[in-house]
Amino acid sequence: MVMRTIVAVFFLLHFRFGVESCSLSYDFYEKSCPQVEDIVKYGLQAMFLTDPTSPAALLRLMFHDCQVQGCDASILVDPGEGSVPTEMASAKNFGIRKRELISILKSMIEAQCPQQVSCADILILAAREAVALTGGPRIQVPLGRRDSSQTLSYELADAVLPPATAGVADMLNLFAEKGMTLAESVAILGAHTLGITHCSNIQNRLYNPNNGELRAMEPSFASFLGLTCPQGLQSSNLSFVLNDPTTFVFDNEYYVNAMGGRGVLKIDAEMALDPQTATVMQRFSINQDDFFQEFSSAFVKLSCSGVLTGKQGVIRKNCNAIN
Repeated sequence: MVMRTIVAVFFLLHFRFGVESCSLSYDFYEKSCPQVEDIVKYGLQAMFLTDPTSPAALLRLMFHDCQVQGCDASILVDPGEGSVPTEMASAKNFGIRKRELISILKSMIEAQCPQQVSCADILILAAREAVALTGGPRIQVPLGRRDSSQTLSYELADAVLPPATAGVADMLNLFAEKGMTLAESVAILGAHTLGITHCSNIQNRLYNPNNGELRAMEPSFASFLGLTCPQGLQSSNLSFVLNDPTTFVFDNEYYVNAMGGRGVLKIDAEMALDPQTATVMQRFSINQDDFFQEFSSAFVKLSCSGVLTGKQGVIRKNCNAIN
């Protein structure tokens, strides 16, 4: 027990040291809105009971926001009349859901702390709760982000969000740019343990005669995918498969499945075979605590990506519109 406490303290100090460069603080709202984290936590508890698919949606929402010009809540902005399509018009953002939950939380927070808390911070806190309330680690995240004051083009999202066909090298490079180690890069993809994958994202894996990926799959799993997502399925954007058998629980089952030849996406399967990542995948498949520690560190680094602070950006009163 003493050793576990020492390890926990070490990682907490490590996280706090690692975010100084992005000008965020662990006590940012201590005076202006000390109840903000509780409002998000208890607000989402009720929402998650109503719809257990919400945690996966919120975690993906954070990923897609932070990967396009940083964690600035730009993904929440709706198009105005006659304006250029926003990020959400990107084909890469197909399946993004539950943006309205951030607006609900914003209204709850505004009632207690008017014009104090950014939509960007609320989005990060919501993703943190998505992990914690489904059985994952409770991650301490620094706060103080501000919201973007401009509408980003969908073309930028198209250009920078990774496609479903991205391989190991692509993903490692993407996360290395955010300061992640190899283990953290493998861990952050463990977010796939929650949610689903649309059949449209695995059609190429299953039916491209030149990729040979079926040979690397566990035979019964390959048959299952073929039956669930038949070739030429007209509703491939509506049909889906679970990312792993415990799709509503944040655990290490993603790694167990991938190591057993049951990775759903191309990246899931390739990381289990690639010499750079296979050892880490194996470690996470048998040691959930290791996965949780590396994921927590990676989550903090991702949440610091491209943040606006101080006089940069704004605090939107309405998360879906530029002030």
